[in-house]
Amino acid sequence: MNKLFTATTAPVTDQGLLREPTRQRYLSLDVLRGMTIALMIVVNTPGSWQHIYAPFEHSPWSGFTPTDLVFPTFLFVVGNAMSFSMRKFENKESAFLRKVFTRTALIFLVGLFLNAFPFVTHTDSGELQLINFADVRIMGVLQRIALCYGIGSLVVHYFNKNGAIIFSVIALLAYWAIMYFFGTHPDPYSLEHNASLKFDSLFIAPKNMYHGYGIPFDPEGLLSTLPAIVNVVGGYLAGLYLQQRGNNSNTVTRLALAGVILGIIALVWDIYFPINKPIWTSSYVLYTIGIDLVILAVLILVIEVAGSKGWTYFFEVFGRNPLFIYAMSGIVIELMSMIRVNGMGLSGWLYENAFATWLAPKNASLLFAICYMLLLWCIGYWMDKKRIYIKV
Repeated sequence: MNKLFTATTAPVTDQGLLREPTRQRYLSLDVLRGMTIALMIVVNTPGSWQHIYAPFEHSPWSGFTPTDLVFPTFLFVVGNAMSFSMRKFENKESAFLRKVFTRTALIFLVGLFLNAFPFVTHTDSGELQLINFADVRIMGVLQRIALCYGIGSLVVHYFNKNGAIIFSVIALLAYWAIMYFFGTHPDPYSLEHNASLKFDSLFIAPKNMYHGYGIPFDPEGLLSTLPAIVNVVGGYLAGLYLQQRGNNSNTVTRLALAGVILGIIALVWDIYFPINKPIWTSSYVLYTIGIDLVILAVLILVIEVAGSKGWTYFFEVFGRNPLFIYAMSGIVIELMSMIRVNGMGLSGWLYENAFATWLAPKNASLLFAICYMLLLWCIGYWMDKKRIYIKV
């Protein structure tokens, strides 16, 4: 544990990848981060994957649901935190590079760990059997976060604000060109014919890819990480703007207007390059950044301008140990699934006996997810009260 994370009991200052110095004037960013973690847990752990309300499901391919906003918002808040933490590395080149490469490697390794955990599986006879580690999926959510954080940090550090904007424009246009010219026509953006699948297949064996789409295809693959970096850059620029302009009504207006403009551009682009999360299209990037800017503007209006702060602590708890709580959300549910009760995993048994017996299937599935999210909140609450903060 101590090789991957550092636990501190000091006052909350810079907590690494998803934490920036806690100051009251930036409470909106803390709340946005916490809301993202809470919703990510809910959508990742329904009571039953067969019974989910449509807004809590990803779009099957092209299209957009509220759930499709969660992951890019996670990257957006990573960029927010970078806008604060990068300042302490000014004129400290070696320290900056060491920190970025170390964090990138460790977060990637934690992602691999979660893909393999709990390292055993139940056979048909109910016995435990060690998994085949050669078949473990290589990429994943944390792996993408690691790469986007690492590359995004280098971009904003060496290119500065204007250079980062230019990089973002070039990356989104270049990705569109790659997907169009190297995909198989007449449908270069389909599951079987997209260039992202072709590119990733050159470096990752099919057995090490995600298989949830019916074929080996990784929605967190290598090529589609390029446009995802822009989500981090977008969050960085928003955080930088907030520091420069402050939390006021003028900032609210400008952030909301920028978000609406990006959303309109994305919807026009959608005609030619569909909004699509699995291949992380350029229009999807602009659309999600646009929505995030509008949400951030609303939070600033409610929390800072209107002064309504009494409800924010619930989300602050998630935001103070975000990476750790996210990792724990995967570990705890896996352990519950391994514990057998009447021939089924503990999580499934709880769903069937504590929720499905008195609620309609979708309501039972959603309530299970909410209760599980609250369980993780209790862990975060205990850690916050003990002033324990885990950082990479």
